[in-house]
Amino acid sequence: MLEITATCLVITSLLAYINFRYIGLPITIGVMATSLGQSLLIVGLDLIGVDFGLHLQMEAMLKAIDFSNVLMQGMLSLLLFAGALHIDLSELKAYRWQVLLLAFFSTLLATFIVGFAAWTALPFVGIQLPLIYCLLFGALISPTDPIAVMGILKSAGMPKNLELVIAGASLFNDGVGVVIFSILMGMLMMGKLPSFDEGLGMLMREAGGGLLYGLLLGYITFRLLASIDNYQVEVMLTLASVMGGYLLASKLHVSGPLAMVVAGLVVGNHGREYAMSHTTRQYVDMFWEMIDDILNAVLFVLIGMEVLLIAFSFNLILAALAMVVMTLIARGLTVWFPVKMAPSYFKLPKGAGVVLTWGGLRGGISVALALSLPQGPERDVILTLTYGIVVFSILMQGLTIGHVASRAVQADPIPAESNPSTPATSG
Repeated sequence: MLEITATCLVITSLLAYINFRYIGLPITIGVMATSLGQSLLIVGLDLIGVDFGLHLQMEAMLKAIDFSNVLMQGMLSLLLFAGALHIDLSELKAYRWQVLLLAFFSTLLATFIVGFAAWTALPFVGIQLPLIYCLLFGALISPTDPIAVMGILKSAGMPKNLELVIAGASLFNDGVGVVIFSILMGMLMMGKLPSFDEGLGMLMREAGGGLLYGLLLGYITFRLLASIDNYQVEVMLTLASVMGGYLLASKLHVSGPLAMVVAGLVVGNHGREYAMSHTTRQYVDMFWEMIDDILNAVLFVLIGMEVLLIAFSFNLILAALAMVVMTLIARGLTVWFPVKMAPSYFKLPKGAGVVLTWGGLRGGISVALALSLPQGPERDVILTLTYGIVVFSILMQGLTIGHVASRAVQADPIPAESNPSTPATSG
């Protein structure tokens, strides 16, 4: 395991250096693009017989890593906590219902739109998938990953409230998507559909339990931080809270991702303000920023390398292109349409629906969930479709979202007293 970890870090560092020195893309997009290029080069060399065994060595390393387990049981808790740590709860509060609507309702609705669309469309390209697998595909591809796009949005001079809604909804819909996927996976394993009451009960236990557990975990961590003033111990407490808390969540059968988001919000707001000295805040911030940057870089390098394990065919490529279009349509119906139809409720700048739709990137969670499916032809099809959408999402949407945002967002129509980014509400 040490050898694999060292290899991943060396490859990630070299690709990050190449990107920074010669390419200049945002780091997550840049390392994925270079990693994908490296993988395709290895495939090409293998086809002409001059890869010196690199293809087999890289495949063996990727299989040994178990991407799904590494992300879902290792990286995810740290990334979600780090992302939530810097969300201003006082500002998010003004948009709490909008965020919850986009995170819960939109993710659930998109799951069924994409699932039924796949079930209907795939036979036209010669691919047959049972409905339950199509719904699983809808559940794993609906959550969005804001990591690669947030830096671009900030550099594009986006209004603060729009950044806040994108970040907040994305953090929560990751957890919601995992809960929906887990419920559908349980249905697949049981071989039967649960009743409405059973399905609602599972959703409430996983999602509701995760939110309450995260609130309790965040409060306990807050009290521990408030009782001492030592930055080394306090940094360790935050790390222990995340890793130990995520492990306990899995034992309690509640949503670990949602728990980490809530705990991060509590520690990042009440903990930073009332339980940390200035020195401790600096060290906590630097520690979690480094964790976030390093893990994201490694994650996107692994996504780029996963192409070595993907089986492609003409039909699958055609299906993946069709599903790219369907996921964008589903995103538009569940995000752009509500924002467009009720602008006074969402209180976002003109053109925000376009940015929310195009900025809904898919990332490592989708690939990890696809890899967690039972071995078989259905898994191979879903993995290829998922990978195609993720690559398109990160490289095409990620690279163009800044341009789309700058063109789509016009003057902010929100009155000063309604905008949480203004002094009128923040003070």
